[in-house]
Amino acid sequence: MTIAQLKQLLSSSTQNNQEEYSRLFHGRGHFYDAYKFLTIDSVDQVLYAAFFAPDKEEEAIITMLQDFYQDEGKWQAVVVQRRYHKGAPSEVLAGELPQETYAFENGLKYKVNFNANQNIGFFPDMKIGRQFVQEHAKGKKVLNLFSYTCPFSVAAIAGGAKKVVNVDMAKGALTTGRENHHINDLDARAAQFMPYNILKSWARIKKAGPYDMIIIDPPSFQRGSFAATNDYVKIIKRLDQLAAPECTVLSALNAPELDTTFIKDLFTQNAPEFIFVERLPNLESFPASDEEKSLKNLIFKRSHI
Repeated sequence: MTIAQLKQLLSSSTQNNQEEYSRLFHGRGHFYDAYKFLTIDSVDQVLYAAFFAPDKEEEAIITMLQDFYQDEGKWQAVVVQRRYHKGAPSEVLAGELPQETYAFENGLKYKVNFNANQNIGFFPDMKIGRQFVQEHAKGKKVLNLFSYTCPFSVAAIAGGAKKVVNVDMAKGALTTGRENHHINDLDARAAQFMPYNILKSWARIKKAGPYDMIIIDPPSFQRGSFAATNDYVKIIKRLDQLAAPECTVLSALNAPELDTTFIKDLFTQNAPEFIFVERLPNLESFPASDEEKSLKNLIFKRSHI
């Protein structure tokens, strides 16, 4: 793929782009023969590109993005984030950032922040997972582990959840989570926010249960707090204490080095009463050369047997 072909692909993707957050180019899935270090998104009024590794063509890609932004004329700004630098700084290449920017999805909206370190506050690849929660949360008490800015909670309450308990050690992310509920005119009393280290707070989490739905969406690795290879099992071992008799679990993992068998085996060995139901499909806008290395959203349900 050449830069000219990349621009043409962006143009084709943009033609189908509506108001919702859209991934215009996803190189991280190694589906394309080039630009594996690059993602390009349409986020509200912003064209947003993230570089995950340095590359000799970076400046040429940036020039193309500036031209593409001018040609299309549909965004107020174009932003580049260099994720390979410490702090992952963002740079406004052209235009001016809107005072408020949102990720729109399934009739809901979420605050995003292009000046935040690393992530902007929203993971678009999880759309189908959030849709599943919204469609199955009615009347349920939901536990949202590693809640971050609480998009799952917003989706659950919008779907009629009775209560959502959000747990994340990042207080700033939970503050944004509260705002996400507010901007969607959702009943804040239906959401609870616990700014705790999950692996050290089981008694508090259990006290607010039992839960009819449990969402496990951890980082694959976060220095000093969580490593999926060692710590995911600690959560699975607690499910029996946290879950109601009719509990559904959404178990997510976005670690390329770990496949679906890794999660299934954890359940079989440590929570055998939870039976695997299905793996949710991924968005077509996030193509991958190997699905086992892409996002894994697995659904389990507690069996009466």
